[in-house]
Amino acid sequence: MKRVLVVEDHRELLRSLERGLSASGYDIVTAETAESAFYCASTDRFDAIVLDVMLPERSGLEVLRDLRNAGMDSPVLILSARTSVEDRVRGLDEGADDYLIKPFAFEELLARLRALLNRRVPGRKSILTAGDLELHVPTQTVLRAGREISLSKLEYRLLEYLVRHRNSTVDRNTISRDVWNEPQGAASNIVDVYINSLRKKLDWPGSTKLIHTVRGVGYSLRTNTEADDTLTGTEIADDCSGEVQSD
Repeated sequence: MKRVLVVEDHRELLRSLERGLSASGYDIVTAETAESAFYCASTDRFDAIVLDVMLPERSGLEVLRDLRNAGMDSPVLILSARTSVEDRVRGLDEGADDYLIKPFAFEELLARLRALLNRRVPGRKSILTAGDLELHVPTQTVLRAGREISLSKLEYRLLEYLVRHRNSTVDRNTISRDVWNEPQGAASNIVDVYINSLRKKLDWPGSTKLIHTVRGVGYSLRTNTEADDTLTGTEIADDCSGEVQSD
């Protein structure tokens, strides 16, 4: 039975989550404050953590950052009523694995929790490859042609998504929904901005272009490219002119 820590200061919601998750087959431990959450997560082992952002004493994101700095590697699903892209980006950059906006359907929380737990199934491939690109999933280390590439958490999250969908086209709305949890059809250039940032880091003169624009649709990470995709020094920057702010 998977052990899940649920951190929520709204007692009625906490009890509802405890009942629902227990009925779904999980062993649930609960915490109502930031300090009790930190104590539980740092002294015990959990298969996943469901963590509210707005907590007494200090925010859930501060707790998460401290837990990650202490070496805690359990997957974390953030719960928050904050809906802006900036808030979701911050949550993911602080170490969250997923972000669910309140109010939410319990069935969606269950589905997201299952997805997080499935990533940790023993025997699941821990190294993803695409041509000369390697993603070491447990450590989120990225290598290209043996060279380590430094990525932010959101850059890595987007790259892993593209690698898992390699040689197929993924439209912007789908990427926005699956990587940033944006509502379907939400207008945002965040995908283009992060794609541009990835290209600048992954490609260099003489390398084979990995991420391709499918105009009017989205993007495709391809490894079966032709020789004419080899980059020259002036081709590295794509038609997207956005820049990623510090994250």
